[in-house]
Amino acid sequence: MKWDWSAVADFMPQFWDGLQVTLQALVLGSLISFVLGLVWALLMRTPTRWVRWPVGVVTEFVRNTPLLVQLFFLFYVLPEWGVTISALTTGVIGIGLHYSTYTMQVYRAGIEAVPPGQWEAATALNLSRRRTWTAVILPQAIRRVVPALGNYVISMLKDTPMLMVITVLDMLGQARLFSQQHFQFTEPLTVIGVAFIVISYLASLLLRTLERRLVR
Repeated sequence: MKWDWSAVADFMPQFWDGLQVTLQALVLGSLISFVLGLVWALLMRTPTRWVRWPVGVVTEFVRNTPLLVQLFFLFYVLPEWGVTISALTTGVIGIGLHYSTYTMQVYRAGIEAVPPGQWEAATALNLSRRRTWTAVILPQAIRRVVPALGNYVISMLKDTPMLMVITVLDMLGQARLFSQQHFQFTEPLTVIGVAFIVISYLASLLLRTLERRLVR
């Protein structure tokens, strides 16, 4: 096997296109999972059983079915019901929805870790339920769960290549396309492998920085 630097140079334009798609899917998917996961967690704490039960069924179903199956369903089945969205949008929604069921459990653990005295103090100060959540409980809970949320971001990054199966040309999709066109596999696959390592490392550094700031 001989390494061909010219193949790397030829692959770079496609690599940058794929990198943009991968980062876009990662950032938007993470935002969806963080926001929706918090919504799930709050709904599961409502006293109304008719709210908790449907939320529990939906989140358990999503969490216990493969992401790949969900992507296929969103991309190939929904159009049969008249719902058609782009491949990238489908991927972002799919990965965000899937991981929201995991972040929900992270938020739940963070909320339960808040000392009972904080709830009692909020009650003693006659704070409204909304004010108690926004000013007392959630700031403390989110500070505790940042490391776990960061780990899920890295997991989402490693799952973005699944979007290739619904025609999204992320980094892996571009590498596969280049390899089929030029019959060179080692160079493009090595490039994206290194890219995933670098992105994961930079995300870890960002997470550690955020943790230190929140601890202060």
